[in-house]
Amino acid sequence: MPQLCLSWLGLGPVAASPWLLLLLVGASWLLARVLAWTYTFYDNCRRLQCFPQPPKQNWFWGHQGLVTPTEEGMKTLTQLVTTYPQGFKLWLGPTFPLLILCHPDIIRPITSASAAVAPKDMIFYGFLKPWLGDGLLLSGGDKWSRHRRMLTPAFHFNILKPYMKIFNKSVNIMHDKWQRLASEGSARLDMFEHISLMTLDSLQKCVFSFESNCQEKPSEYIAAILELSAFVEKRNQQILLHTDFLYYLTPDGQRFRRACHLVHDFTDAVIQERRRTLPTQGIDDFLKNKAKSKTLDFIDVLLLSKDEDGKELSDEDIRAEADTFMFEGHDTTASGLSWVLYHLAKHPEYQEQCRQEVQELLKDREPIEIEWDDLAQLPFLTMCIKESLRLHPPVPVISRCCTQDIVLPDGRVIPKGAHSLRGRSLLGSKREHQGEVTSGFYSLLGRAQKLHRAGVRHG
Repeated sequence: MPQLCLSWLGLGPVAASPWLLLLLVGASWLLARVLAWTYTFYDNCRRLQCFPQPPKQNWFWGHQGLVTPTEEGMKTLTQLVTTYPQGFKLWLGPTFPLLILCHPDIIRPITSASAAVAPKDMIFYGFLKPWLGDGLLLSGGDKWSRHRRMLTPAFHFNILKPYMKIFNKSVNIMHDKWQRLASEGSARLDMFEHISLMTLDSLQKCVFSFESNCQEKPSEYIAAILELSAFVEKRNQQILLHTDFLYYLTPDGQRFRRACHLVHDFTDAVIQERRRTLPTQGIDDFLKNKAKSKTLDFIDVLLLSKDEDGKELSDEDIRAEADTFMFEGHDTTASGLSWVLYHLAKHPEYQEQCRQEVQELLKDREPIEIEWDDLAQLPFLTMCIKESLRLHPPVPVISRCCTQDIVLPDGRVIPKGAHSLRGRSLLGSKREHQGEVTSGFYSLLGRAQKLHRAGVRHG
């Protein structure tokens, strides 16, 4: 057997067996990978030195825990943006730098870059994947483009208009609950919690045509969605649990998995039941009848959608889009409504002007009678909503990972492989929520006088 001299390792001649050669090749490959990563890491650190950073919380954990998902964390983030108006750098652990870009001129090179250059950063978005699958939020490339074209009909005015009655009914249920709480002596209530249930109630009716009565009694499905949202945010703050293997060994990871199964089982059951009742022919007549009865929902549109080649969405795709719609639709709208109420509570003169505008529009009509076309007749309320969305957008940041160097206007360079969060204004990118926010908001103002007299205050 041939001998292999390993004197450079401090060893004498040894038998060159295939297993030893394989071990040496593997060790050499691993060493090369470690050296390449180390070189890239230190090179990126050198190039990122031009971005300022606040003092670290800890030499090892870096800035982790500096910005928590609480009111104090929001104040801290606001102060950071004030101190570093163009952007700054945070360290999540000893080896994970994260760029926070704030100023529009600094953000523009990334927003204008193609999806291939600045794709979605799946380190953070990936936590949602077991729950939301490959829906519009997480998918990319050709799949995203195809699904986006197929889902466009779901947002046609003729489909959205009948939802007004659903929004009216859900808001009235919430108002009745507030009136009851006020009469029982509750002077304060958590707006976001109540409004979240209201938006979830609305979406279950719009997406699934399902009456859960979740505003008045516990719903296992709604509780699972709220739990999943909380777990995703909590996991973001724990860098050691970013690895799936470790996360699913924890109690939170196991509860997250159980909640995913519950949500998926619910959506799958609705899809299968709807498929059984879906006609195999006469689709146009079916749609007309559904539209007349005002029961056309998101699942109907998804089941009937076809691309330019006549290919339908799979059940897995439909589930992903429905679950994505439930998550993104309820949370963003609830946040937007809550901030509008907060800002109007801080400026009672504008609140009164909004109320007068709504009351003038409705005149002798009951608030429940408001129609889609009425929304265009509320210019001052619309301005207040837009300004609130500008100040506190429900999606304040989005995450991207650069696949090549990106040069900023001031000459600084975001190196390839860097992860960045950028601020996001809802004025244009989330305009589809404005109608829902407005329609859900009109009767908050129309009936707010009763709640004011009853003593309910923002808490």
